Amino acid sequence: MASLLIIEPFYGGSHKQLVDTLCSRLNVSTFHLVTLPAKKWHWRARASALTISQAIPRDHQFTILFTSSVLSLAELLGLRPDLAQLKKVVYFHENQLCYPVKNVKERDFQFGFNQITSCLAADQVLFNSQYNLSSFLTHIPRFLAMQPDHRPNSAAICDQIKMVSQVCYFPLQLPTRSPTTLVKGDLRLHIVWPHRWEHDKDPDTFCRVLIKLHEDNHDFVLSILGEVFSEVPDIFQEVKVKLKDKIKVFGFVPSKEEYYDLLSTADVVVSTALHEFYGVSMLEAVWLGCYPLVPSRLVYPEIYPVECLYNTEQQLFKRLVKMCGDLTACDSSQLGVRFDELAGEEPLLQLLEVLGDRD
Repeated sequence: MASLLIIEPFYGGSHKQLVDTLCSRLNVSTFHLVTLPAKKWHWRARASALTISQAIPRDHQFTILFTSSVLSLAELLGLRPDLAQLKKVVYFHENQLCYPVKNVKERDFQFGFNQITSCLAADQVLFNSQYNLSSFLTHIPRFLAMQPDHRPNSAAICDQIKMVSQVCYFPLQLPTRSPTTLVKGDLRLHIVWPHRWEHDKDPDTFCRVLIKLHEDNHDFVLSILGEVFSEVPDIFQEVKVKLKDKIKVFGFVPSKEEYYDLLSTADVVVSTALHEFYGVSMLEAVWLGCYPLVPSRLVYPEIYPVECLYNTEQQLFKRLVKMCGDLTACDSSQLGVRFDELAGEEPLLQLLEVLGDRD
């Protein structure tokens, strides 16, 4: 019987990538997988523990439980006390304690609270970057202080979580093609933005910069990629109209091969994110030869050299102006991004070791 129980309440995107990568290295007889579709994230975070508690077999010989932080682990263990004796490992793709909201009253306290209690219920907690780990620990006191009274001892909670936590970068499986062999065919600067079309990726800043570039008569082509949800930010419609002659691709590219081919023709990949803990799409684009322009905040200074960072919207605009006039300014071949450490086999072996399987 299987000894490893793998749970993913939000089986899509990078969460699915991690589970599939892990399972591809395990004997199928050694693990049991329980997932829910990647829809309605908020409901998965609130309510998946009950559904999953019913889906896990009662007759089992599990010794290890592995899940993402979307699951409320403490709730699951309360519903299924037979799982409490397992070694429990939680993986943090992101944390909700510093999710950007316009007003603190808009923050759903339960999401962050569940992540804290999941850490306290776990035997080991893995974060996909040092920034993810440090920002989580740093925000715990302020977050718990939102309670009106009878607040827990946040210092003790931080100490307990810190003792069981470590960084394990996302084992991203990069394309097998070498980025140094890819050829770009267009003489105009090709700018790509490969992020979810949601407010935490700050599309407004990106689009303002692109519109200004266009209005100042700089020559470039543009691909706005990433997952599109039911509510498209208004700024994208403005860009679609004003920059229609410059747009190469506008919208999600479902074929991974076509997506990689498109990235390989681009020159510069831009992030304006307000909420990022690793950045799969950025690393993929940089691997395929794009020069990264990223804000000097969040996880980016941990991953990219200082010459790739900008501090203000105006600095981003000026960097793109320079690249429009000189494509050699987006040569990424000497950046020295630590792909071996940040993605692929090294973090995967670390994860397998935590789960007791390095064969």
